[in-house]
Amino acid sequence: MIDKQAILDAFNFRHACKTFDPTRRIADDDFHFILECGRLSPSSFGFEPWRFLVVQDMALREKLRAVSWGAQGQFPTASHVIVYLARKEDMQPGSDYTENFMREVQKLSIEGIARRHIFYPQFHHSDFRLDTPRAVFDWACHQTYIALANMMTAAALIGIDSCPIEGFNRENAEAVLDEAGLLEDGRFGLAMMAAFGYRAYPQPAKTRQPLDAVVRWV
Repeated sequence: MIDKQAILDAFNFRHACKTFDPTRRIADDDFHFILECGRLSPSSFGFEPWRFLVVQDMALREKLRAVSWGAQGQFPTASHVIVYLARKEDMQPGSDYTENFMREVQKLSIEGIARRHIFYPQFHHSDFRLDTPRAVFDWACHQTYIALANMMTAAALIGIDSCPIEGFNRENAEAVLDEAGLLEDGRFGLAMMAAFGYRAYPQPAKTRQPLDAVVRWV
């Protein structure tokens, strides 16, 4: 197993890199490793509500940058940009997506699917009250953040910088993606974006609250 100090070093190395060195590219096998860590991330009920769009088309990046105040320095300089999409109606109980996923991906037994038909609707309508399309989409976005975090940590472990990006107008950014045919007729919405590459400038000092300010033992 990896040394604990090496993991802490990676967390201290990681920061929201605002400007990358445009002359340095992430090797294909390194970026595949980052993507694989996203693919292997956990999700509620294991339904993987995400899609990772690797945006290397600079013209598309520029269109997204025009509606993303938080990506001004990152998009022109990053080696790789990922747009994280989350599923919408597909995550409703009884959808074609979830039904096929249980059969074809999770390989659940008939009994296992029958149990899901009880607990998944209960989770939506009673436990979490996901009673509106926006609530379902927000829930899917929350899970996509798990994959984002794992990918940024994986990148840091191999010396690659990253920056999560929420500084955008969602309606306008989705319009850009929809025009490019990337939202699959409204089945996906934009959760967040992230840039990956190698820092151009030294890392600023990391500031965090002390552990006893954020942890409570009960």
